[in-house]
Amino acid sequence: MVTIINNDQQSNKDKHPKKHNHYSFRDFFQFKPQEGTLEDWNGATNALVSEDFIIGLIEGLEEEVGEASAATMYTIGNHWGTIDADFFGKWFQEEYGTSVRQTNLMFLLETWWWPFTSQGWGRWEIDMGDRKQGFMFINLFDSAVARTLGDVGKPVCYLYAGLFAGFFTEMVKKKLSCIEIQCYSMGETYCKFLLGGRDRIDAAGFWMNEGATARDIEKRLRGGELLQ
Repeated sequence: MVTIINNDQQSNKDKHPKKHNHYSFRDFFQFKPQEGTLEDWNGATNALVSEDFIIGLIEGLEEEVGEASAATMYTIGNHWGTIDADFFGKWFQEEYGTSVRQTNLMFLLETWWWPFTSQGWGRWEIDMGDRKQGFMFINLFDSAVARTLGDVGKPVCYLYAGLFAGFFTEMVKKKLSCIEIQCYSMGETYCKFLLGGRDRIDAAGFWMNEGATARDIEKRLRGGELLQ
């Protein structure tokens, strides 16, 4: 258990406005005891939750809406990603003195995701080798959702898929969708997501239902195969 004791109401960012390597737990988070809040480096309010909370959230949704719980989690993630894209653009401009449109893409994306890593959402890798074909793959390591639920034999990271879809849609100003094609909760070592247009996502979903693996889907998409 990590305890943060900081009665100084001046934020860490105000104290060190030019510091960029601020992703240690003690640097990134600041507890404000008078207000009873936990803020991160960028001024967003955070909440510390347990694995029981994640399980309760998912099981509660399943009890309330049944099979629609997956779509509900995706929608929540999508809304979150849309809002966070705007929030990210503002703090990125403030911290680095340049807009997201004038920055190296890989630096931009790693800068966006690092706070999520600090908050416990896991690490990622982006494979942009197929970007010119209109899709790309995202590998996620140590998913908070999949790690909590364990091996249940099916994809469970709908929240992440929605988050990626919402954020990237706002970044490129083009409607994108996302699907998890490999999950830690399926016995894999990490989660893999496909991000792209609706046609590719629909094709991937169909192939998964037919028993295709993530590797099969990658091969088919790179070969230009889509649903007829």
